[in-house]
Amino acid sequence: MRVRVLGCSGAIAKDCRTTSFLLDNDVLVDAGTGVGDLTLDEMLSIDHVMLTHSHLDHVAALPLMADSIAVRRSRPIQVHALQDTIDALKTHIFNNVIWPDFSKIPSPESPFITFHPLMTGDVVQVSGKSVEVLPALHSVPAVGYAVTGETGCWVFTGDTERNPALWDRLNAMNVAILVIETAFSNRERDLARRSLHLSPHTLACELELIEKGKNYPIYITHTKPAETERIMAEIQRFDQALPPGVQMPHDIRWLRAGQQFQF
Repeated sequence: MRVRVLGCSGAIAKDCRTTSFLLDNDVLVDAGTGVGDLTLDEMLSIDHVMLTHSHLDHVAALPLMADSIAVRRSRPIQVHALQDTIDALKTHIFNNVIWPDFSKIPSPESPFITFHPLMTGDVVQVSGKSVEVLPALHSVPAVGYAVTGETGCWVFTGDTERNPALWDRLNAMNVAILVIETAFSNRERDLARRSLHLSPHTLACELELIEKGKNYPIYITHTKPAETERIMAEIQRFDQALPPGVQMPHDIRWLRAGQQFQF
């Protein structure tokens, strides 16, 4: 399995694309603005879209991508998400006001998009990949995903705040790579708490829940462009709270658009 990072920013700016990951060539995890860097042929290969939640930075490219490729496809794009997310998309985007209802055109019997509800804890097979739906705690109903490869799981938390249930599950899994959000700096920790995002302070608290002895690369995603440098610096200072000579117990890295991971 190959994971290609199309976008991993918490908002847009030059060279900043919002959340989207391409698994092999045919499964998209979230549909942020990073999808816009794919060619038409690359978009045509996508059969499944796995959404973490309904916020615009995670779904903005879905209606536009569908419009770009629908007439060239012989089967619908399958969109997998919580029922709450599906309801939000139908009510607020695919509503024939903001965008045509692609789940009913060109006909209800043969639509451009089909919706497939998920629940936290489900394990689904998507294009030969085993995908587990993980708990997330956000301002709207949300999930994360764990996708199993031969050498372990690629785990994406989605947008989440303090989430003990997630760590209970991850500590029982063979995690190869963890992608976790840190949207705000510590100076914005109150805003992070109200919007149910992580800041470096709460990220450090969350990482303490990783079972001792487990060590895997942790990639930081979803930083706001105006705060990225501050967030990085605050995370790099984690080890200042440790005793002299004691190294940071976690392998923390920065996610960037264009990165690829092979499992």
